[in-house]
Amino acid sequence: MSNAPDTSGQLHRASSPGVSGAGFSLILALFASGRLMLLLAFPPENLITYGDYQHYFNLASLTERGFYPFLHYWYEFPPIFPYLNIAVYTVAGGALKNYIILLALVLLVVECANLFLLYRLAALLYGRGRAVTTAWIYTALFVPVFFWLGNFDALTTFFVLLGLYALLREKHRLLAAALGVGAMVKVVPVLLLAPLWRLRGLKITLIYAAAIVIIGLLFFGPFLAASPQLTLASMQAQARKSSYQTVWALLDGNYTTGNFGPISDHFEAEKATIPVNNPPVIPTWLTLIPFAALGLFVLTRPRRLADSRLDAVIFTAFTFVLFFLWSQGWSPQWQTFLIPLVLLALPLNRAVMFVLVLGFINFLEWPVILSRGMNQLLSLTIAARTLVLLLLAWELFQRLKAKG
Repeated sequence: MSNAPDTSGQLHRASSPGVSGAGFSLILALFASGRLMLLLAFPPENLITYGDYQHYFNLASLTERGFYPFLHYWYEFPPIFPYLNIAVYTVAGGALKNYIILLALVLLVVECANLFLLYRLAALLYGRGRAVTTAWIYTALFVPVFFWLGNFDALTTFFVLLGLYALLREKHRLLAAALGVGAMVKVVPVLLLAPLWRLRGLKITLIYAAAIVIIGLLFFGPFLAASPQLTLASMQAQARKSSYQTVWALLDGNYTTGNFGPISDHFEAEKATIPVNNPPVIPTWLTLIPFAALGLFVLTRPRRLADSRLDAVIFTAFTFVLFFLWSQGWSPQWQTFLIPLVLLALPLNRAVMFVLVLGFINFLEWPVILSRGMNQLLSLTIAARTLVLLLLAWELFQRLKAKG
């Protein structure tokens, strides 16, 4: 496998990154039709066996009894998905089969937008030839299909890619909206503040951080006014979660997934801040120090790549990997927003290698090991995944150091 720099598309950098010709249209048609046929060909309940759709359905069904997230029970994610979920449940008439199909269709639209953004970003960085190849690769991958029918992280991926696109194209309002609204799906898009700092400086970054806070207050403000205790519990839940599926979890003796307690616990605000499993042996704030120091060191290194946009994309991927290594937990669906970043940051042959290896490791962990109750084998997959992420971080760091 060659380690030579990927120069595909360099001759096309000056060309427009717009979608032209039949290339992308054909890919999009196959991408969407293949997933639609999957929905038609299999019983809906079978498609969600290893995902969270049933859990989302159960939470949305609480509206039948007059219970709503943040108002009557705490919810571990920001407001956008919980209320989108309720809207889907309502349109589906409270029927599980209809709900599964409808939620899958909504997220399929989001996934098509993700494919489009990935194409545009690849065209912006490398030219149309590489963009078409990247789109074909994403269409052929199984991991995005599996998690499309498993959870709502396609929506998280959308705001990550939209924010990255806005950053590279210097669309300031779009960037602020992508970061702020994206943080109201999951906090993950906020990580884009790091490449923003590297690309445009700390002062500008603080302005965007303030915009994120303002947008967050607009979303959370009404809930804080109506039900401060449950809203604050919702905002604290993820930070107080027990470690899971990481080396930190192994140190803590937690051989489980990252699920919270039963739905009944969500009606008690104090349960949001009580870890379900063993508390951390090493406090999370303490582990943050070396990772933050490493991130700051890399962030402040002089840029050596001639293309500042490519530098920003590689540093974005590095930031996400560093976050995964630090995080007390690992959710396999996080691959959904890592995969596009890796495809953009590395030569495609090496990117696909990392994506496939991570995919196999994570499928071995879930659903194979955890769904069969063989939790004692978690140490093997956790060690393997951590090693792959370390190698990926090193590869990205070397790319940042390369001249060109």
